[in-house]
Amino acid sequence: MKHYELELPQGYKEAKVIDAKDSKVGLVMTLVSFLITAAIVTVACFIIKPTWEQLGKDVSTDGFIWHMLVFLVTMVGYIVLHELTHGVAYKLLTKQKLTFGLTLTVAYCGVPNIYVYRKASIISMIAPFVVFLPVFTVLIFVLPLTVDKLLAAYMLGMHVGGCCGDLYGTILYLFKYKNPKTLMRDTGPKQTFYVPVDEQ
Repeated sequence: MKHYELELPQGYKEAKVIDAKDSKVGLVMTLVSFLITAAIVTVACFIIKPTWEQLGKDVSTDGFIWHMLVFLVTMVGYIVLHELTHGVAYKLLTKQKLTFGLTLTVAYCGVPNIYVYRKASIISMIAPFVVFLPVFTVLIFVLPLTVDKLLAAYMLGMHVGGCCGDLYGTILYLFKYKNPKTLMRDTGPKQTFYVPVDEQ
């Protein structure tokens, strides 16, 4: 099955642009991400039921600085792995050159020199969500210390919130751009959807 085109074929029209570098889009995504993170952490707190006594004991036992260092390294490592997961999916499906980048508002991976068909786009967009959702969820339940469970809950919230752009693109595909011939050009921070001109 063909997963991409090197050039936009004739008979296509631009249908939708999602540009994370656009200030309005960036603001909305940041707000949505924050709300999702807050909601997940709140739900996790009801499950974990932390107490100040537990947290104090956890931090005094292993050291606050140690927990924060591990958390910061994990957070940065996750951002890198998130984008690499997009990249692995794109590479396996297209074998084309990838681009990676980081701005003040977004980290990204794209394949700017091709137009990717719907199925490959969905797989590549949703891959990090599917891979890391169970990882952080399981950590909440298996880590022994309450403070680490809370940090894992925050990572889960950050993960789901950080996937809001990927999830939005996937939802567009599932409910609006259902034609398997739909193409997308993904430069990283910007995704442009193209549909056949005869599509109603």
